[in-house]
Amino acid sequence: MSSSEEELFGAFLENLAIFIAQKTLNAAKSSSHGIDFEYNVGKTRYLVTLKSGLNWGNSSQWKALESDFKIAMTVLRQSLHIRNINCVLGICYGKSKTTIKRGIIMQVCGQNFWYMITGNENFYKDIIQPLGYKAKESNESFNEKKSEIVNRLTGNFINDFCDQNGKILWEKIVEFNSGNITDSDKKLFL
Repeated sequence: MSSSEEELFGAFLENLAIFIAQKTLNAAKSSSHGIDFEYNVGKTRYLVTLKSGLNWGNSSQWKALESDFKIAMTVLRQSLHIRNINCVLGICYGKSKTTIKRGIIMQVCGQNFWYMITGNENFYKDIIQPLGYKAKESNESFNEKKSEIVNRLTGNFINDFCDQNGKILWEKIVEFNSGNITDSDKKLFL
């Protein structure tokens, strides 16, 4: 459930960032795979992929991101009016300084990211109130679902691992978690 909440929160932040970039930078959804949006500043095209937090991917996912950016750059360079291309990994929250990753990806986090797309250095704080409203909506739904799951799991546990008086049958729990021997297994050890 915690993972689900993080996913919902991350999706909300990423959608908010896209909406803000559309309004402030005239950004557009990218047609390139793996790129969330694009925008121009002068003769520079910015390709932006969004992640909610810093700990988003393993080495394979980083390779895929790098590949997505390189493919998009190749296509854009065929256009004569595009001179410079900046590949940006926008991180919605985090304190890391802006750095270059894998030689071509500018990783921009937290306040710096929101400043990049709004020009307002306090915007990262200004979005707290709308986030609070969204969190309240999500919390109500989350608590309902959590109660349903707790009730279902409790009922299953009582049915499967308790006697008729409600006493826990520990041997049944151990057997459920660790009992795995079969007749063919026994032959292996004789």
